[in-house]
Amino acid sequence: MGTTYSVKLIVPEDIQIDPPLLKANIDKALINVNALMSTYDPNSELSRLNQTTANSPFAISEQTEIVLREAIRLGKLSNGVLDVTVGPLVNLWGFGPDKKPEQTPSPAALLNIREYVGIDKFVLDNRVVTKLHDKVYIDLSTIAKGYGVDVVADILQASGIEAYLVEIGGEMRLKGKKLNGKDWRIAIEKPITTERAIQRLISIGDNAIATSGDYRNYYEHDGQRYSHLINPNTGYPIVHNLVSVSVVHPSSMVADGLATALIVMGFDAAKELVEAQGIAVLMITKEAEGFVEYQSPEFAKQVTIY
Repeated sequence: MGTTYSVKLIVPEDIQIDPPLLKANIDKALINVNALMSTYDPNSELSRLNQTTANSPFAISEQTEIVLREAIRLGKLSNGVLDVTVGPLVNLWGFGPDKKPEQTPSPAALLNIREYVGIDKFVLDNRVVTKLHDKVYIDLSTIAKGYGVDVVADILQASGIEAYLVEIGGEMRLKGKKLNGKDWRIAIEKPITTERAIQRLISIGDNAIATSGDYRNYYEHDGQRYSHLINPNTGYPIVHNLVSVSVVHPSSMVADGLATALIVMGFDAAKELVEAQGIAVLMITKEAEGFVEYQSPEFAKQVTIY
């Protein structure tokens, strides 16, 4: 996953836990998720799927199917904005392994690449994936890290632990309270590039939280700023003023995917979706007068702000 993880847990007095064994089980589970869904590992299940040719059925594991099905659901929910096949577009704009291009991609190059970008370019049926174009490339990085958090949380709960904080690369899932009886507190970062600062300090109860922003990963070319977040419906980086989205949800996988989808959608479309679906979200836009917050009704209901 290219990042770190941390686990904080409180062990009930009536349960015996072997910390080294618990850590070994967590490591084993995360190594397994990586072996299934990493795009960095050429031998992972997902990489082998990406290497198949069109119309060649490829059987996948139950875990990969869970993540891929949720990615498809969120893709449809967001009108195609969350798109796990968008990788070739991201690379074309210079945010993949090859870094930034020497010039802005041509309309012809964008049109060509969009022939094999879209969740309608592959079929998932009964744990079998069939690509409809040789160059379809599925990347689950917008959602698999959140799934990893859920996997770790499930291991803790299966061990009888009811109070924990699991974090992988900034995505978190929490349950219960700290040893002093107080709620776990989470800092939402202020969306600025010059320093690390806190926008809000919150408690989210027994939930997960994921934040997506475009204020760290971008480049400038000929005076124009290009975000790493690409709208697959247009083929272009986002240019709106929504700079940070934090989603609170029972599942870290869902929160992870939704945070990415909502920031790509832009404020108006995202606000309409979260209010219609009852999603707990804090969004920050950059206005002339500075940063402006929006809390969805569900966020205001579920979250304590300090």
